[in-house]
Amino acid sequence: MAERQQVDVIVIGLGVGGEEAAGRLAEAGLSVVGVEHTLVGGECPYWGCIPTKMMIRAGNALAEARRIPGLAGASQVQPDWSPVARRIREEATDTWDDKVAVDRFVGKGGRFVRGRAMITGPGRVRVGDEEFVAGRGIVIATGTAAVIPPIPGLAGTPYWTNREAVETESLPATLVVLGGGAIGVELSQVMARFGVAVTIIEGSDRLLAMEEPESSDTVAAALAKDGIKTHTGVRAQQVEHSGDLFTVTLSDGSTVTGERMLVATGRAARLDGLGLENVGLDPAARFLTTDDRMRAGDNIWAAGDVTGNGAFTHMAMYEADVVVRDILGQGGPAADYHARPRVTFTDPEIGAVGLTEKQARDAGIDVQVGFSSLPSSSRGFIHGPGNDGFIKVVADRSRGVLVGATSAGPSGGEVLGALSVAVKAAVPIATLQATIWAYPTFHRAIGDAMRQL
Repeated sequence: MAERQQVDVIVIGLGVGGEEAAGRLAEAGLSVVGVEHTLVGGECPYWGCIPTKMMIRAGNALAEARRIPGLAGASQVQPDWSPVARRIREEATDTWDDKVAVDRFVGKGGRFVRGRAMITGPGRVRVGDEEFVAGRGIVIATGTAAVIPPIPGLAGTPYWTNREAVETESLPATLVVLGGGAIGVELSQVMARFGVAVTIIEGSDRLLAMEEPESSDTVAAALAKDGIKTHTGVRAQQVEHSGDLFTVTLSDGSTVTGERMLVATGRAARLDGLGLENVGLDPAARFLTTDDRMRAGDNIWAAGDVTGNGAFTHMAMYEADVVVRDILGQGGPAADYHARPRVTFTDPEIGAVGLTEKQARDAGIDVQVGFSSLPSSSRGFIHGPGNDGFIKVVADRSRGVLVGATSAGPSGGEVLGALSVAVKAAVPIATLQATIWAYPTFHRAIGDAMRQL
């Protein structure tokens, strides 16, 4: 029998949210055990946010160089993936090593344990031959894993998820992408700009199906300019892999082929083998359900992707803050998702916050919509090639405030900042309409959209 070790808090999973919560609780003087069986820091620094945006930055640089004719003379570029692969390996310490992150957590006073955690009962967690008892509670921050659809023939093939796509040191000539959500379209555009012939298969009738239709249209047009073929409204029914070729049979009877296949069809919480049934939670759930203090059960909190409230680093940090304040009894604002921001880092970027027009109408809101085209703005005209985008604001007519907005364009994610504040703080429409928007900027198009209200 393992000797039980008494601690204050056990944090299972040290991705972005878990590391933040564990580190801050340790700094507050609590005895904290952080458990992680893969890499401290999670998906974001190794296979997500950071390396993929490095890839996107490289692809966008190529696109900008190709836009020089007509603006500043002639240009010719030759794509080379090796500097991108090298930068990613330097950022991930070459072998995807987390020593820096582990030392960071331990330096804050936490105790790090490498291994898989099993909750054996209220406040009790076993890791290998060690068992810990938490006096204050357990924080679950185990993140998510790629969902692999049960397509006949897919299992056992050398398909990619985002991890293999990030780790690759050489690019294929052709690529089939299953899934037209944010991960699928971002990586598709990068690969295409480096010369890969890309085909996207999306079961919904449009790309980025959770965003505004105008966002889908903008991204579809941009991908088409990069030579990407897109099949929407069809599903993969059969996958075959022979030699160096994937063949995918679609629901409309057609087939597509590719040297590699990227599966980007969604993600689900890592809950298998965690022992949730021992504390009254459902181990078969896709995500953990929490209240507005991120409590998933008695003396159990959850934070980050595992909650299903948005697979974004900023959401994990936000939820970790709520967890820390609740455990320390500090009070403060409860979790509030009405102004949840998100950015798809295509070119143009698609920034969005709050409700889409459809979501607002489905919620029974008396909707008003304002829209402005970025190419029609002064900054869009000045920018020239690559100026595709728009501002769309969704207002509650009865309350006189914005409930959602989208900013698409070369700086869509940055322009989103003003709109996020407007939705979060319920800034009156009259105030936004009376705001002086600097000229000539991309964000001035917000004022154009507001005037339509």
